[in-house]
Order: sequence, then C-alpha cells, then structure tokens
Amino acid sequence: LALSSLSNTLAVNNSGRWWGIINVASSTNLLTDSKNVQLVLDPSLQLLSRKQRKLIRQNPGILHSVSSGLQTAIKECKWQFRNRRWNCPTSQGPNIFGKIVNRGCRETAFIFAITSAGVTHSVARSCSEGSIESCTCDYRRRGPGGPDWHWGGCSDNIDFGRIFGREFVDSSEKGRDLRFLMNLHNNEAGRMTVFSEMRQECKCHGMSGSCTVRTCWMRLPTFRAVGDVLKDRFDGASRVIYGNKGSNRASRVELHHLEPENPAHKPPSPHDLVYFEKSPNFCTYSGKMGTAGTAGRFCNSSSPGLDGCELLCCGRGYRTRTQRVTERCNCTFHWCCHVSCLNCTNTQVLHECL
Repeated sequence: LALSSLSNTLAVNNSGRWWGIINVASSTNLLTDSKNVQLVLDPSLQLLSRKQRKLIRQNPGILHSVSSGLQTAIKECKWQFRNRRWNCPTSQGPNIFGKIVNRGCRETAFIFAITSAGVTHSVARSCSEGSIESCTCDYRRRGPGGPDWHWGGCSDNIDFGRIFGREFVDSSEKGRDLRFLMNLHNNEAGRMTVFSEMRQECKCHGMSGSCTVRTCWMRLPTFRAVGDVLKDRFDGASRVIYGNKGSNRASRVELHHLEPENPAHKPPSPHDLVYFEKSPNFCTYSGKMGTAGTAGRFCNSSSPGLDGCELLCCGRGYRTRTQRVTERCNCTFHWCCHVSCLNCTNTQVLHECL
C-alpha cells in the first residue's frame, strides 16, 4: 500500500487499479502512520472490496503491515530496475505504476509478484513482532531438532502471511481469462519466493560462551534477497497462452490453465513469473502505452551494460555536464561528545540521455 497523498492512501490491486483503503481524518482515528498523520479505515470507499474490508476489521493492526509491505515492495522494484530502460517509475495519483499494469508483459508480472511478496513478508514479520492482534509467532515447530539443537524462539509466521496475502491480494481478481490466470500465478510466485527463502537462525547456549546447545527458529529473508530472486525470475520469465483442457469432467481450476507459448518448452513452475505479451518500447514517451521514455535519464558512459549510455539512451546520444558537490568529510569524533567535519567540494561528471 503506497501513501500517494495526504488526502488519501491507495494500494494497488491485481487488476491494475488501486485499493482505496484509508484516508486522512481529523478525529476518532484508528491508526497513525510513521509521520503521525492520522488515518482511518473508510468502509465507504468502493475500490476496496467487501472481503478486503472484512479482513482488515478481523485483523486489528494489519493495515499498517499491508501499507509497510507495499511501500517496501515499491522501493525494491525501483532499486532492482534502477539501471534499466523501464526503471519502475511511479507517480502521485490513483494509478501509481501507470498504464503498464494493464498489460500482460514481464514488467507487469514483476510488479504483481513483488507487491504480493511485500504484503506476505510484512504481515509474517508483524505477527512475530506482536503488531497484529490475530496472529503471533509460529510456535508449531517444537520437539526434537538435532543432536545439539532444538526448536524454540519466535519463528516468523509465514503461513499466516501467505494465507492472508492470498485472501486479501487475490480477492479482487475476477474472471477466467488469460490476464486473470497470469495475475494469480504471479501473486503466488511472489508469496512462494518469500517462503522458499526463509532460513534457520540459531542462538547458542552454554557455559562461558560455549555452544553446547542451540535454540533455532525460522527467520524471514531480507526483502532484498526476495527482490534479487524475483529479478532473476523476471529475466527468465515464461511466455504463456491460455490453456483449456476441454473436458466437462475437469474442475474449473483444471479446465483453465497456463501453457507455454512454445510447445517445446516445459510448463512454468509455481515459482516462475509468467507473461503473455511483448513489452512496449521504453525508449520514448508514449501516452497510449504509458511509457515515460529514457530522455533525461543519467547513464554510465564507460559501461557496456544496460546502464551504459549506448543502451539506456537507445542510440540517441547523450549530453555531458559537470556539477560541484559539497559534502562533509574527514569527520573526527571528539571526547565527549561531538563530531567535527570538513567540507569537501568535488566535481562530478554527469551524462544525460537526449
């Protein structure tokens, strides 16, 4: 969920629109965000489904977790694509990712996967931190562990995160077309990535700092690790088509499914990202496609990679300019207690796409 303005807070749903979840009020508010802006759940906002409003009411404290998870996902998307022609641009308004979410390309797949992962990750962590009234740590891992360790501590509640994420994020998807199947698949791929990247963490116990016995629990990965995995899956995403088994005996789930566009390729796994149409040209501005183009982007003149001026500027060339930057440097700590620094001025050379 991304704070788009002081007048309202909107979160993206998986049909490309934004959930209107909370808005600013002046009194009797339920929540306060990190900037002490008072927020209140507004059930009258029709962009939020009835099921989503019910889930928020049933889980006090979860709204902040959803908001934090989606903000983290947006930041991670921008970081992962910072050197690409499409750099996960956002804007202030109801459609923060723009028209790209209405397409069926790789970039859309990544947006859905990373935002779904963000909600799951944040909710699972909030459970173990005690921020949500309806869930706690995952204490089910009990009993024997190993010869010198046992289960204990507070495991992050990934199961609650996945279940809530599936019910909340997927609930806005309607229909049985290719876009519906793609969205649900990528949502689940994001959640599964968080689950599969969880790791065991242990604490030693023993006399004089020895590690004769260890207590272990399951810890969520950093969200950077989740973003790295999903970025790799973006690069290896599978292009799919709508499959129909055509059997009246098949269940609705079995009847409608995704198949690889190339019959020689294996079907996408639940962890893979999927898409069904070619990405637009991100080189130039297009209001129809919703692409900003790369004019004005800074590039690396010495890099042969995607961040290099030749590729990032799409062969249009670039202009070079210099600027002087003053920063604090040579800082020294003086006992006790202040820090003194010098001001250093450096000249930076910047290359900007035409």
